[in-house]
Amino acid sequence: MSATDPIAAAFAEARATLDDFLADPVHLDGVRRFADEIEACYARGGRLLAAGNGGSMCDAMHFVEEWTGRFRGDRAALGALSLGDPSQLTCIANDFGFDEIFARQVEANGRAGDLLVVISTSGNSANLLRAAEVARGAGITVVGLLGKGGGQLAPLCDVSIVVPRAQTSDRIQELHIKIIHTVIEAVERRLFPGNYA
Repeated sequence: MSATDPIAAAFAEARATLDDFLADPVHLDGVRRFADEIEACYARGGRLLAAGNGGSMCDAMHFVEEWTGRFRGDRAALGALSLGDPSQLTCIANDFGFDEIFARQVEANGRAGDLLVVISTSGNSANLLRAAEVARGAGITVVGLLGKGGGQLAPLCDVSIVVPRAQTSDRIQELHIKIIHTVIEAVERRLFPGNYA
């Protein structure tokens, strides 16, 4: 591979990030715990909530649509809500400030037994920190898909999965979406094994 080939270098860096993730059993254990928490949430009649900023909001929306729609095969819809409705975001930001855009929605829609997924490449987004604080106070499990060491969000999460090595949002987000798909498949295999026969 030529050092001057940015396309090949980008793929190599993405592969190296995944290799580093797979090399540490802590990361795979976190993914397994994430799947366990989702299964337990649904078993107790809870619902999934998800939030992120920018590209991480897109990942949060992608995460929930796989539950309400389908992943590998037809099955019953499962409760999941992305905290990304533009009218709510702008209303809350206008009335209470941007730091409260997710916390207010968790307060309004979250219930004890639910699970909140916070997705942040920095781990330091103030609006996600507030959402995690509100969730914990309401008896809602918090899972973090994080980067750059996990930031301030890591200690507020019941399960923190921190992408190693990567220092840029794109590399971190690439692994976040791989984690999302892997967890969905793992849970769906447990709840709907007929889809994998």
